[in-house]
Amino acid sequence: MLLLLLAALLGTGLLLLLWARGRPGRAAGRSQRWRLLLGHSLVLGGLGWATSRQRRCLENQTKDVRQSQERCLLRLLKEAGDTEPDSNTFREHHPLKPGRLDKDGSRQPILHPGSLPGPWTLLQSCWALDAPLQGSMLYLDILSKVYPGLGDDIVPSRSSALYVQLLFALQEQALRVLKAGLASELHDALAILHTNWEGLAEDLASGWLSPQLKLPEGTRYQLDSLLSPNPVRAAELRAECSRGFDGIAQRLWPELQAVVVGESGSEQLYGDTLREQDCKGIPFYSPFYIATGALLGVNLWPEESDCRYLLCPGWAFCEFLPAGTHSEEPLETVLLGDVWEGQEYELVLSAHPGQYRCRVGEVVKVTGFYHQCPVVEPVRRLSQTLSVRGESIPEDHFCHTLHRAVGMWPGAKLVDYICAESSLLGATSGTSAPHYQVFMELRGLRDLTEGQRYKLDQCLQEDFPIYKSFRFKGSIGPLRLHLVAAGAFAQLRGVMGTPAPMARVLRERHLLDFIQSRIIS
Repeated sequence: MLLLLLAALLGTGLLLLLWARGRPGRAAGRSQRWRLLLGHSLVLGGLGWATSRQRRCLENQTKDVRQSQERCLLRLLKEAGDTEPDSNTFREHHPLKPGRLDKDGSRQPILHPGSLPGPWTLLQSCWALDAPLQGSMLYLDILSKVYPGLGDDIVPSRSSALYVQLLFALQEQALRVLKAGLASELHDALAILHTNWEGLAEDLASGWLSPQLKLPEGTRYQLDSLLSPNPVRAAELRAECSRGFDGIAQRLWPELQAVVVGESGSEQLYGDTLREQDCKGIPFYSPFYIATGALLGVNLWPEESDCRYLLCPGWAFCEFLPAGTHSEEPLETVLLGDVWEGQEYELVLSAHPGQYRCRVGEVVKVTGFYHQCPVVEPVRRLSQTLSVRGESIPEDHFCHTLHRAVGMWPGAKLVDYICAESSLLGATSGTSAPHYQVFMELRGLRDLTEGQRYKLDQCLQEDFPIYKSFRFKGSIGPLRLHLVAAGAFAQLRGVMGTPAPMARVLRERHLLDFIQSRIIS
């Protein structure tokens, strides 16, 4: 077993890790082989100790949630040079802040599940209080107990290097887990397999990356040095893909035991699609709950189909506003140990030094408790609410209505969708009343009749009386539905840049222009 470090920048600065069996690539000599084996042994040895310790720490923290939260808050204040005697005084002195948690609107760095740290980092994590490191250790501890041996083959995937990472994954028949930060990343990677499996087979057989793949020469050289000709595996790939793609993951990797992806909220659509086709029959596990760059919770129940997360009291200081609280109302928050099961709350986070009591626009539902700590499921993002006249249709409610409408179109399968409010079009929206623009990718239907297109507007009127009232008055115009070409949304995610849970409402004109350029009907 060898740990191959793929320094594949591909224009994004990503570092890829691949646990792989078999021979090293062309550049690996005897000394390099022993260095890799030594590094592998150190990592595996450190993992066992570090993961067990972090699980014990979590158990202790969840048994006294108030004390754990106080310690977390005092640590944040100390790192920023602030002093407050307790959480009550802290809340009196610091008003709630609207908007994003991120500094200057930028995304905080996230350690994705499967981004394995080195041996020294593992040892450091055993006493460090850094949430991402603790999260990685807990995730590995949980997964190893349910699926023994998964640590032998781990393939993290990132959207900016899908083809290359897919190629390296295809080299190894003995993979036991497929892993991506988001379900949409794995969905898009396997879509490449659908459309370009012949090219992947050629690269496997030759041991060289296709010259048609646009890469910096230095990056290409490094990646080519890690490849070896594998005509046998190339033949297996051709044989399996020629049979179709139902259950293709299990057929290409017979030892595959789990798919590990983030699939809460808007990512669930891609997880469901993977379960139905490419990854049919393979258990899924969504390990972490992350909100605007802050690691907040861990999924302790990998064998269950529903994604729910224990909010870890040592990772961020959490407060909660009852969902639906309006800005003109007194904003009184409740603490982590005071929420009620079955209720929905808007998150208020103090997760980074100097950034306190931020309303991050995430709504969660409390589904139960683990010891004293709440277990939650993400429900919606407030930034993804549709509203052109103050009607406010939440993200999750619109998604439900959309699926209901698609179910009325015989043979149609929803692949992806996104919306925009007509105000984003500016002068190009014409003189019509404000309305929604909806862009969809469908499988099974090439076009829609006007009656089918109107069905979605009709369903919205049935599900949302305020929307129906505005439609009746003419204050809101009829919804406009567009079909886009296959692969348009994967391309849109590339234009969006930094990987993040898929948006459902566009707020930037250049993104709207892009998806409009892919309309086919």
